Amino acid sequence: MKSNVLLLIMDSVRARNTSLHGHEHETTPNLDAFADTATVYRQARAPGTWSLPSHVSLFTGLHVPEHGITRARHSLRSGHTIFEHLRDEYGYATGVFSENTWITDMEVGLKDAFDTVEGARNLPYPNAVDPSNFVLTEGQGQYFQYVRRCLDSERPFQSIANGIVTKLAWDYPRLLPDALSASTPADVYADLFLDWEAAQDGPWAACVNFMDAHLPYEPRPEHDEWGGETLRDLQNRMGDQVWEFNGGHRPWWQRRALEGLYDGTIRQIDQQIGRVLDTLESRGVLEDTLVVVTADHGEGFGEPSPIRPGARIAAHGAGIHEALLHVPLVVRGPGQRTRHVVDDVATLTRFPHVVRALREDDWGPGMFVPADPVIASSYGLEEPMEDRARKYCEDLWRFNGTARAVYTDDVAAVEKRMTWRDRTAAVRSYDAKHAALANDGDVRARVDDVFDRLEDAGVREEADGVQDMDAATKRRLEDLGYV
Repeated sequence: MKSNVLLLIMDSVRARNTSLHGHEHETTPNLDAFADTATVYRQARAPGTWSLPSHVSLFTGLHVPEHGITRARHSLRSGHTIFEHLRDEYGYATGVFSENTWITDMEVGLKDAFDTVEGARNLPYPNAVDPSNFVLTEGQGQYFQYVRRCLDSERPFQSIANGIVTKLAWDYPRLLPDALSASTPADVYADLFLDWEAAQDGPWAACVNFMDAHLPYEPRPEHDEWGGETLRDLQNRMGDQVWEFNGGHRPWWQRRALEGLYDGTIRQIDQQIGRVLDTLESRGVLEDTLVVVTADHGEGFGEPSPIRPGARIAAHGAGIHEALLHVPLVVRGPGQRTRHVVDDVATLTRFPHVVRALREDDWGPGMFVPADPVIASSYGLEEPMEDRARKYCEDLWRFNGTARAVYTDDVAAVEKRMTWRDRTAAVRSYDAKHAALANDGDVRARVDDVFDRLEDAGVREEADGVQDMDAATKRRLEDLGYV
Protein backbone atom coordinates (compact mmCIF):
# COMPACT_ATOMS: atom_id res chain seq x y z
CA MET A 1 0.00 0.00 0.00
CA LYS A 2 1.24 3.50 -0.82
CA SER A 3 1.74 5.58 2.33
CA ASN A 4 0.48 9.16 2.48
CA VAL A 5 2.81 12.08 3.18
CA LEU A 6 1.86 15.05 5.36
CA LEU A 7 4.23 17.98 5.86
CA LEU A 8 2.97 20.36 8.56
CA ILE A 9 4.95 23.61 8.67
CA MET A 10 4.69 25.95 11.64
CA ASP A 11 5.84 29.02 9.75
CA SER A 12 8.27 31.23 11.72
CA VAL A 13 8.23 29.01 14.84
CA ARG A 14 11.62 28.66 16.49
CA ALA A 15 12.44 25.66 18.65
CA ARG A 16 13.16 27.61 21.82
CA ASN A 17 9.56 28.87 22.11
CA THR A 18 7.97 25.42 21.99
CA SER A 19 7.21 23.53 25.17
CA LEU A 20 8.56 20.53 23.24
CA HIS A 21 11.98 22.15 23.70
CA GLY A 22 11.42 23.21 27.32
CA HIS A 23 9.85 26.64 26.90
CA GLU A 24 8.28 27.90 30.12
CA HIS A 25 4.95 28.51 28.38
CA GLU A 26 2.94 25.47 27.32
CA THR A 27 2.81 26.44 23.67
CA THR A 28 2.78 22.98 22.03
CA PRO A 29 0.82 20.48 24.16
CA ASN A 30 -0.54 18.63 21.13
CA LEU A 31 2.85 18.38 19.48
CA ASP A 32 4.29 17.21 22.81
CA ALA A 33 1.69 14.43 22.98
CA PHE A 34 2.29 13.42 19.36
CA ALA A 35 6.02 13.23 20.10
CA ASP A 36 5.38 10.43 22.60
CA THR A 37 5.12 7.99 19.67
CA ALA A 38 7.35 9.82 17.17
CA THR A 39 10.96 10.76 16.52
CA VAL A 40 12.03 14.07 18.05
CA TYR A 41 15.06 15.81 16.56
CA ARG A 42 16.39 18.12 19.25
CA GLN A 43 19.00 19.74 17.03
CA ALA A 44 17.20 20.32 13.72
CA ARG A 45 18.25 23.23 11.52
CA ALA A 46 16.50 25.08 8.71
CA PRO A 47 18.51 25.59 5.50
CA GLY A 48 17.59 29.28 5.17
CA THR A 49 16.22 32.15 7.20
CA TRP A 50 13.03 32.98 5.30
CA SER A 51 10.26 31.22 3.44
CA LEU A 52 11.38 31.09 -0.18
CA PRO A 53 14.86 29.51 0.07
CA SER A 54 13.84 27.22 2.93
CA HIS A 55 10.77 25.84 1.17
CA VAL A 56 12.71 25.22 -2.02
CA SER A 57 15.27 23.21 -0.03
CA LEU A 58 12.51 21.35 1.81
CA PHE A 59 10.75 20.42 -1.42
CA THR A 60 13.86 19.57 -3.48
CA GLY A 61 16.45 18.29 -1.01
CA LEU A 62 18.97 20.80 -2.37
CA HIS A 63 20.97 23.16 -0.20
CA VAL A 64 20.28 26.84 -0.83
CA PRO A 65 23.64 27.38 -2.63
CA GLU A 66 22.76 24.44 -4.90
CA HIS A 67 19.34 25.69 -5.99
CA GLY A 68 20.21 29.39 -5.72
CA ILE A 69 16.61 30.58 -5.33
CA THR A 70 16.87 33.51 -2.94
CA ARG A 71 14.99 36.33 -4.69
CA ALA A 72 11.47 36.94 -5.99
CA ARG A 73 12.83 37.08 -9.53
CA HIS A 74 14.10 33.50 -9.20
CA SER A 75 11.98 30.49 -10.11
CA LEU A 76 12.43 26.74 -9.66
CA ARG A 77 12.38 24.75 -12.87
CA SER A 78 9.60 22.18 -12.99
CA GLY A 79 10.18 18.56 -12.09
CA HIS A 80 12.52 18.92 -9.12
CA THR A 81 10.28 18.67 -6.04
CA ILE A 82 9.37 15.55 -4.12
CA PHE A 83 5.68 16.40 -4.54
CA GLU A 84 6.00 16.34 -8.34
CA HIS A 85 7.88 13.06 -8.09
CA LEU A 86 5.09 11.46 -6.05
CA ARG A 87 2.39 12.86 -8.34
CA ASP A 88 3.99 12.14 -11.70
CA GLU A 89 5.73 8.85 -10.92
CA TYR A 90 3.36 7.22 -8.43
CA GLY A 91 -0.04 8.81 -9.00
CA TYR A 92 -0.33 10.70 -5.70
CA ALA A 93 -2.84 13.49 -5.30
CA THR A 94 -0.97 16.60 -4.14
CA GLY A 95 -2.22 19.66 -2.28
CA VAL A 96 -0.84 22.75 -0.54
CA PHE A 97 -2.84 24.74 2.00
CA SER A 98 -1.54 28.08 3.24
CA GLU A 99 -1.70 31.83 2.90
CA ASN A 100 2.08 31.86 2.52
CA THR A 101 2.28 33.76 -0.74
CA TRP A 102 5.61 32.22 -1.72
CA ILE A 103 4.17 28.71 -2.02
CA THR A 104 0.61 29.44 -3.19
CA ASP A 105 0.64 32.62 -5.30
CA MET A 106 4.06 33.79 -6.46
CA GLU A 107 5.47 32.45 -9.72
CA VAL A 108 8.55 30.94 -8.11
CA GLY A 109 7.84 27.34 -9.15
CA LEU A 110 6.58 25.99 -5.82
CA LYS A 111 2.81 26.03 -6.29
CA ASP A 112 3.21 24.14 -9.58
CA ALA A 113 4.10 21.01 -7.63
CA PHE A 114 0.49 20.70 -6.42
CA ASP A 115 -2.78 19.79 -8.11
CA THR A 116 -4.75 21.58 -5.40
CA VAL A 117 -3.62 25.01 -4.21
CA GLU A 118 -5.54 26.73 -1.42
CA GLY A 119 -4.06 30.17 -0.80
CA ALA A 120 -5.02 33.35 1.03
CA ARG A 121 -8.43 33.29 2.68
CA ASN A 122 -8.69 36.66 4.35
CA LEU A 123 -12.46 36.58 4.79
CA PRO A 124 -14.38 38.25 7.59
CA TYR A 125 -16.70 35.19 7.82
CA PRO A 126 -14.79 31.95 7.11
CA ASN A 127 -17.89 29.80 7.82
CA ALA A 128 -20.00 31.56 5.18
CA VAL A 129 -19.84 31.16 1.38
CA ASP A 130 -16.29 31.53 0.08
CA PRO A 131 -16.18 33.58 -3.16
CA SER A 132 -12.92 31.93 -4.24
CA ASN A 133 -14.51 28.48 -4.20
CA PHE A 134 -17.54 29.86 -6.06
CA VAL A 135 -15.32 31.27 -8.82
CA LEU A 136 -13.53 27.93 -9.15
CA THR A 137 -16.81 26.19 -9.96
CA GLU A 138 -18.85 28.92 -11.66
CA GLY A 139 -16.21 31.20 -13.21
CA GLN A 140 -15.57 34.91 -12.82
CA GLY A 141 -18.13 37.66 -13.28
CA GLN A 142 -21.13 35.58 -12.17
CA TYR A 143 -22.29 38.21 -9.66
CA PHE A 144 -26.04 37.52 -9.85
CA GLN A 145 -25.48 33.79 -9.43
CA TYR A 146 -23.17 34.46 -6.46
CA VAL A 147 -25.85 36.55 -4.72
CA ARG A 148 -28.38 33.75 -5.27
CA ARG A 149 -25.91 31.25 -3.77
CA CYS A 150 -25.52 33.55 -0.76
CA LEU A 151 -29.28 33.97 -0.26
CA ASP A 152 -29.72 30.20 -0.38
CA SER A 153 -27.01 29.64 2.23
CA GLU A 154 -27.32 29.48 6.03
CA ARG A 155 -25.46 32.82 6.37
CA PRO A 156 -26.71 34.99 3.48
CA PHE A 157 -25.58 38.41 4.71
CA GLN A 158 -22.18 37.16 5.88
CA SER A 159 -21.70 35.46 2.52
CA ILE A 160 -22.49 38.66 0.63
CA ALA A 161 -20.02 40.52 2.88
CA ASN A 162 -17.36 37.95 1.98
CA GLY A 163 -18.00 38.64 -1.70
CA ILE A 164 -17.66 42.40 -1.24
CA VAL A 165 -14.43 42.06 0.75
CA THR A 166 -12.92 39.64 -1.77
CA LYS A 167 -13.76 41.97 -4.67
CA LEU A 168 -12.14 44.89 -2.87
CA ALA A 169 -9.12 42.79 -1.88
CA TRP A 170 -8.33 41.95 -5.48
CA ASP A 171 -9.34 45.18 -7.22
CA TYR A 172 -8.92 47.91 -4.57
CA PRO A 173 -6.82 46.50 -1.71
CA ARG A 174 -5.97 49.91 -0.26
CA LEU A 175 -9.65 50.54 0.52
CA LEU A 176 -9.71 47.71 3.04
CA PRO A 177 -8.95 48.28 6.74
CA ASP A 178 -5.79 46.62 8.08
CA ALA A 179 -7.87 44.15 10.10
CA LEU A 180 -8.98 42.45 6.89
CA SER A 181 -5.43 41.95 5.64
CA ALA A 182 -4.22 40.17 8.75
CA SER A 183 -3.24 36.52 8.82
CA THR A 184 -5.93 33.91 8.30
CA PRO A 185 -6.03 31.62 11.37
CA ALA A 186 -4.80 28.04 11.24
CA ASP A 187 -8.24 26.45 11.57
CA VAL A 188 -9.21 27.67 8.08
CA TYR A 189 -6.36 25.72 6.48
CA ALA A 190 -6.89 22.74 8.74
CA ASP A 191 -10.49 22.62 7.49
CA LEU A 192 -9.45 23.00 3.86
CA PHE A 193 -6.92 20.19 4.16
CA LEU A 194 -9.28 17.85 6.02
CA ASP A 195 -12.07 18.42 3.49
CA TRP A 196 -9.61 17.70 0.68
CA GLU A 197 -8.27 14.58 2.37
CA ALA A 198 -11.77 13.20 2.92
CA ALA A 199 -12.38 13.38 -0.83
CA GLN A 200 -9.29 11.34 -1.75
CA ASP A 201 -9.64 7.71 -2.82
CA GLY A 202 -5.93 7.03 -3.30
CA PRO A 203 -2.55 8.01 -1.84
CA TRP A 204 -1.90 11.69 -1.25
CA ALA A 205 0.92 14.07 -0.34
CA ALA A 206 0.14 17.43 1.21
CA CYS A 207 1.85 20.47 2.69
CA VAL A 208 -0.05 22.56 5.23
CA ASN A 209 1.75 25.75 6.19
CA PHE A 210 0.29 27.60 9.17
CA MET A 211 1.18 31.32 9.19
CA ASP A 212 -0.25 32.38 12.56
CA ALA A 213 3.22 32.87 14.12
CA HIS A 214 4.36 35.14 11.27
CA LEU A 215 4.14 38.81 12.17
CA PRO A 216 1.84 40.48 12.99
CA TYR A 217 1.15 38.26 15.99
CA GLU A 218 -2.62 38.10 16.45
CA PRO A 219 -3.66 35.08 18.52
CA ARG A 220 -7.35 34.58 19.18
CA PRO A 221 -8.44 35.39 22.76
CA GLU A 222 -8.60 31.73 23.81
CA HIS A 223 -4.91 31.31 22.90
CA ASP A 224 -3.68 34.74 24.01
CA GLU A 225 -2.49 33.54 27.42
CA TRP A 226 0.78 35.52 27.60
CA GLY A 227 0.08 38.68 25.61
CA GLY A 228 -3.02 40.75 26.24
CA GLU A 229 -4.46 44.07 25.16
CA THR A 230 -1.47 46.14 26.24
CA LEU A 231 0.84 44.24 23.90
CA ARG A 232 -1.75 44.28 21.14
CA ASP A 233 -1.97 48.06 21.42
CA LEU A 234 1.82 48.30 21.38
CA GLN A 235 2.02 46.16 18.24
CA ASN A 236 -0.72 48.16 16.53
CA ARG A 237 1.22 51.39 17.08
CA MET A 238 4.29 50.04 15.29
CA GLY A 239 4.80 51.08 11.71
CA ASP A 240 7.41 48.40 11.03
CA GLN A 241 8.26 45.61 13.46
CA VAL A 242 11.70 45.03 11.95
CA TRP A 243 13.23 48.28 10.84
CA GLU A 244 11.94 50.60 13.54
CA PHE A 245 14.08 48.55 15.91
CA ASN A 246 17.06 48.08 13.63
CA GLY A 247 17.05 51.81 12.90
CA GLY A 248 16.98 52.78 16.58
CA HIS A 249 13.50 54.31 16.45
CA ARG A 250 12.14 51.98 19.14
CA PRO A 251 13.77 50.37 22.18
CA TRP A 252 14.52 46.67 21.86
CA TRP A 253 12.55 45.78 24.99
CA GLN A 254 9.38 46.45 23.02
CA ARG A 255 10.33 43.85 20.42
CA ARG A 256 11.08 41.36 23.19
CA ALA A 257 7.73 42.13 24.84
CA LEU A 258 5.86 40.95 21.74
CA GLU A 259 7.14 37.44 22.41
CA GLY A 260 4.08 36.94 24.64
CA LEU A 261 1.78 37.41 21.66
CA TYR A 262 4.04 35.20 19.56
CA ASP A 263 3.68 32.35 22.07
CA GLY A 264 -0.09 32.62 21.77
CA THR A 265 0.10 32.17 18.01
CA ILE A 266 2.21 29.03 18.45
CA ARG A 267 -0.43 27.65 20.81
CA GLN A 268 -3.05 28.49 18.16
CA ILE A 269 -1.15 26.53 15.49
CA ASP A 270 -0.59 23.65 17.87
CA GLN A 271 -4.31 23.25 18.53
CA GLN A 272 -4.97 22.81 14.82
CA ILE A 273 -2.10 20.38 14.42
CA GLY A 274 -3.71 18.31 17.16
CA ARG A 275 -7.09 18.52 15.44
CA VAL A 276 -5.65 17.45 12.08
CA LEU A 277 -3.84 14.48 13.59
CA ASP A 278 -6.83 13.42 15.70
CA THR A 279 -9.14 13.60 12.67
CA LEU A 280 -6.80 11.55 10.52
CA GLU A 281 -6.56 8.98 13.29
CA SER A 282 -10.35 8.77 13.60
CA ARG A 283 -10.57 8.21 9.84
CA GLY A 284 -8.05 5.37 10.05
CA VAL A 285 -5.61 7.31 7.86
CA LEU A 286 -2.88 8.36 10.30
CA GLU A 287 -1.46 4.85 10.64
CA ASP A 288 -0.55 4.85 6.93
CA THR A 289 0.85 8.39 6.82
CA LEU A 290 4.35 9.80 7.15
CA VAL A 291 3.88 12.93 9.28
CA VAL A 292 6.60 15.59 9.45
CA VAL A 293 6.00 18.60 11.73
CA THR A 294 8.58 21.37 11.51
CA ALA A 295 9.15 25.07 10.74
CA ASP A 296 10.71 26.73 7.72
CA HIS A 297 12.68 29.14 9.93
CA GLY A 298 12.50 30.80 13.32
CA GLU A 299 11.97 34.34 14.59
CA GLY A 300 14.08 36.95 16.38
CA PHE A 301 13.16 39.15 19.32
CA GLY A 302 16.28 41.24 19.73
CA GLU A 303 18.96 38.58 20.17
CA PRO A 304 22.43 40.04 19.43
CA SER A 305 24.33 38.63 16.48
CA PRO A 306 27.54 36.78 17.34
CA ILE A 307 29.15 37.75 14.05
CA ARG A 308 27.62 41.00 12.74
CA PRO A 309 28.79 43.97 14.89
CA GLY A 310 25.94 45.95 16.36
CA ALA A 311 23.25 43.81 14.73
CA ARG A 312 20.32 42.21 16.53
CA ILE A 313 17.65 39.88 15.22
CA ALA A 314 14.15 41.24 14.54
CA ALA A 315 11.67 38.83 12.93
CA HIS A 316 13.59 36.91 10.23
CA GLY A 317 15.51 37.21 6.98
CA ALA A 318 18.93 38.75 7.62
CA GLY A 319 21.64 36.82 9.46
CA ILE A 320 22.13 33.19 10.49
CA HIS A 321 21.36 33.38 14.21
CA GLU A 322 20.23 30.23 16.03
CA ALA A 323 16.91 31.97 16.74
CA LEU A 324 16.31 31.76 12.98
CA LEU A 325 17.77 28.33 12.23
CA HIS A 326 17.05 26.03 15.20
CA VAL A 327 13.55 24.70 14.49
CA PRO A 328 11.29 21.95 15.87
CA LEU A 329 11.21 18.66 13.96
CA VAL A 330 8.95 15.76 14.92
CA VAL A 331 8.53 12.83 12.54
CA ARG A 332 6.37 9.73 12.67
CA GLY A 333 6.33 7.07 10.00
CA PRO A 334 3.71 4.42 9.28
CA GLY A 335 3.58 1.87 12.05
CA GLN A 336 5.76 3.77 14.52
CA ARG A 337 4.68 3.18 18.11
CA THR A 338 7.58 4.29 20.29
CA ARG A 339 9.36 7.58 20.95
CA HIS A 340 12.85 8.16 19.62
CA VAL A 341 15.05 11.14 20.49
CA VAL A 342 17.84 12.18 18.13
CA ASP A 343 20.49 14.58 19.44
CA ASP A 344 22.67 14.61 16.31
CA VAL A 345 22.32 17.74 14.20
CA ALA A 346 19.65 17.29 11.51
CA THR A 347 18.61 19.24 8.42
CA LEU A 348 15.25 19.81 6.76
CA THR A 349 16.83 19.30 3.34
CA ARG A 350 16.58 15.57 4.02
CA PHE A 351 12.79 15.59 3.67
CA PRO A 352 12.73 14.30 0.04
CA HIS A 353 15.27 11.62 0.94
CA VAL A 354 13.08 10.44 3.82
CA VAL A 355 10.01 10.31 1.56
CA ARG A 356 11.87 8.29 -1.05
CA ALA A 357 13.10 5.90 1.64
CA LEU A 358 9.50 5.45 2.74
CA ARG A 359 8.53 4.54 -0.82
CA GLU A 360 11.30 1.92 -0.82
CA ASP A 361 10.29 0.47 2.58
CA ASP A 362 13.62 1.65 3.98
CA TRP A 363 12.32 4.24 6.41
CA GLY A 364 13.58 4.50 9.98
CA PRO A 365 14.22 6.99 12.83
CA GLY A 366 17.19 9.31 12.42
CA MET A 367 16.97 9.77 8.66
CA PHE A 368 17.01 13.56 8.86
CA VAL A 369 20.62 13.32 10.02
CA PRO A 370 22.96 13.50 7.00
CA ALA A 371 26.36 11.92 6.58
CA ASP A 372 27.85 15.29 5.60
CA PRO A 373 27.89 18.45 7.75
CA VAL A 374 24.63 20.38 8.04
CA ILE A 375 24.74 23.80 6.41
CA ALA A 376 22.67 26.98 6.34
CA SER A 377 23.08 30.28 4.53
CA SER A 378 21.67 33.78 4.15
CA TYR A 379 22.12 36.27 1.31
CA GLY A 380 21.26 39.72 2.59
CA LEU A 381 18.29 41.89 1.70
CA GLU A 382 16.29 41.68 -1.49
CA GLU A 383 15.84 44.97 -3.33
CA PRO A 384 12.24 45.69 -2.16
CA MET A 385 13.28 45.02 1.42
CA GLU A 386 16.22 47.38 1.06
CA ASP A 387 13.82 50.12 0.00
CA ARG A 388 11.71 49.44 3.06
CA ALA A 389 14.73 49.35 5.37
CA ARG A 390 16.15 52.67 4.13
CA LYS A 391 13.11 54.46 5.54
CA TYR A 392 14.51 53.69 8.99
CA CYS A 393 18.23 52.87 8.55
CA GLU A 394 20.90 54.97 6.86
CA ASP A 395 23.49 52.19 6.74
CA LEU A 396 22.45 48.68 5.67
CA TRP A 397 25.98 47.23 5.62
CA ARG A 398 25.42 44.93 8.59
CA PHE A 399 22.22 43.49 7.09
CA ASN A 400 23.69 42.56 3.72
CA GLY A 401 26.41 40.19 2.58
CA THR A 402 26.44 36.40 2.37
CA ALA A 403 26.44 34.52 5.67
CA ARG A 404 27.32 30.82 5.88
CA ALA A 405 27.11 28.29 8.68
CA VAL A 406 28.41 24.74 9.02
CA TYR A 407 27.20 22.47 11.82
CA THR A 408 28.93 19.39 13.16
CA ASP A 409 28.29 17.21 16.20
CA ASP A 410 30.53 17.51 19.22
CA VAL A 411 30.41 15.99 22.68
CA ALA A 412 27.13 17.09 24.35
CA ALA A 413 26.72 19.98 21.88
CA VAL A 414 26.51 21.08 18.27
CA GLU A 415 29.43 23.05 16.91
CA LYS A 416 28.49 25.89 14.56
CA ARG A 417 31.15 27.66 12.48
CA MET A 418 30.06 30.71 10.54
CA THR A 419 31.42 33.36 8.22
CA TRP A 420 30.10 36.74 7.13
CA ARG A 421 32.11 39.16 5.01
CA ASP A 422 35.61 39.12 6.54
CA ARG A 423 34.43 37.92 9.93
CA THR A 424 34.24 34.47 11.49
CA ALA A 425 32.73 33.06 14.67
CA ALA A 426 32.02 29.73 16.33
CA VAL A 427 29.19 28.80 18.68
CA ARG A 428 28.45 25.68 20.72
CA SER A 429 24.70 24.96 21.00
CA TYR A 430 23.67 22.69 23.85
CA ASP A 431 19.92 22.92 23.32
CA ALA A 432 17.36 25.36 21.96
CA LYS A 433 18.05 27.92 24.69
CA HIS A 434 21.67 27.49 25.69
CA ALA A 435 24.64 28.35 23.51
CA ALA A 436 28.07 29.84 24.04
CA LEU A 437 30.79 31.35 21.89
CA ALA A 438 33.60 28.92 21.12
CA ASN A 439 37.24 29.34 20.17
CA ASP A 440 38.09 27.91 16.77
CA GLY A 441 40.84 29.48 14.71
CA ASP A 442 40.12 27.36 11.65
CA VAL A 443 36.57 28.58 10.96
CA ARG A 444 37.11 30.14 7.53
CA ALA A 445 38.92 27.13 6.08
CA ARG A 446 36.35 24.64 7.39
CA VAL A 447 33.35 26.62 6.16
CA ASP A 448 34.89 27.31 2.76
CA ASP A 449 35.85 23.66 2.35
CA VAL A 450 32.23 22.51 2.85
CA PHE A 451 30.64 25.17 0.66
CA ASP A 452 33.25 24.86 -2.09
CA ARG A 453 32.19 21.26 -2.59
CA LEU A 454 28.63 22.32 -3.51
CA GLU A 455 27.72 22.76 -7.16
CA ASP A 456 24.98 24.70 -8.91
CA ALA A 457 22.21 22.18 -9.60
CA GLY A 458 20.96 24.11 -12.62
CA VAL A 459 17.36 24.28 -11.38
CA ARG A 460 16.97 28.07 -11.27
CA GLU A 461 15.35 30.29 -13.84
CA GLU A 462 15.69 34.04 -13.55
CA ALA A 463 13.41 36.77 -14.80
CA ASP A 464 14.83 39.94 -16.35
CA GLY A 465 13.31 42.16 -13.68
CA VAL A 466 11.20 42.09 -10.56
CA GLN A 467 8.36 39.61 -10.89
CA ASP A 468 5.00 41.08 -11.83
CA MET A 469 2.31 40.58 -9.22
CA ASP A 470 -1.25 41.70 -8.76
CA ALA A 471 -2.18 44.32 -6.20
CA ALA A 472 -3.54 41.83 -3.66
CA THR A 473 -0.39 39.68 -3.76
CA LYS A 474 1.80 42.74 -3.32
CA ARG A 475 -0.36 43.84 -0.38
CA ARG A 476 0.00 40.43 1.26
CA LEU A 477 3.78 40.58 0.86
CA GLU A 478 3.77 44.04 2.41
CA ASP A 479 1.67 42.78 5.32
CA LEU A 480 4.19 39.96 5.84
CA GLY A 481 7.09 42.42 5.78
CA TYR A 482 8.76 41.21 2.57
CA VAL A 483 8.38 44.41 0.54
